[in-house]
Amino acid sequence: NYPQTPINKSYYLNKSPIDYQTYHQAITKVKEQIAKGNTYLLNLTFQTPIESNLSLLEIFRYSKAKFKLYFKDEFICFSPERFVNITDNTIATYPMKGTIDTNIPNAASKILANQKEMAEHTMVVDLLRNDLGIIGKKVKVNKFRFIDKIKAGDKELLQVSSEIEATIDNWQKNWLEMILQLLPAGSISGTPKKKTIEIIKKVENYNRGFYTGIFGITDEKTFLDSAVIIRYIEKDKNLIYKSGGGITIDSNVKEEYEELIKKVYIPI
Repeated sequence: NYPQTPINKSYYLNKSPIDYQTYHQAITKVKEQIAKGNTYLLNLTFQTPIESNLSLLEIFRYSKAKFKLYFKDEFICFSPERFVNITDNTIATYPMKGTIDTNIPNAASKILANQKEMAEHTMVVDLLRNDLGIIGKKVKVNKFRFIDKIKAGDKELLQVSSEIEATIDNWQKNWLEMILQLLPAGSISGTPKKKTIEIIKKVENYNRGFYTGIFGITDEKTFLDSAVIIRYIEKDKNLIYKSGGGITIDSNVKEEYEELIKKVYIPI
């Protein structure tokens, strides 16, 4: 966690997202793979060039987020999604799947009743239950599909999360190896994980880089906390924002495209 500095200037954010036709072609390829049984859920992402009068450091200081990271003026992350945290001998993970604008009437009940969102979230929870089972025991789902509210520029979004827990012993001896066994995070890859990653590389056709990795902190004795690197801006010749969403056989292309663009924001 990093404190927010109150913004002291007006700012703008202009975005140039991928065109709808290209996005439609990509989702068509993903759905073809789903129909063949090669994947059931795939997190599809794209790059969006953006322009702003704010520097990376200013965006970092002004943005509101549970988890924030500024790396050498190369990229920033203002993530709402915790990956895993460890306290004593308990590890927990918090998959986040399902987003809706709070301005939509009955937004909370609509997102929870949406069958596509329910299926997507359930698949991620199953995947992460299995992941925690690799390194822990007594795996259980403490909370299933609860709602968090997050700031998304001039809007507020509701995001649906779950909490999964397991018991681990002597994690202090090999915590890094244990974390590596859980990567990549299920919420930003898909299921089955190995085959889905192969499809992602072919369909996305760009290098995610640090985006959708993880970052965190630990004292190597009593605690470890980490977050997924989403809500991500990197500096190349220009600023590039990377965003995406989970695709299932029931995904609506127009809605997924709109979600991709909505996730390009600065939470100030």
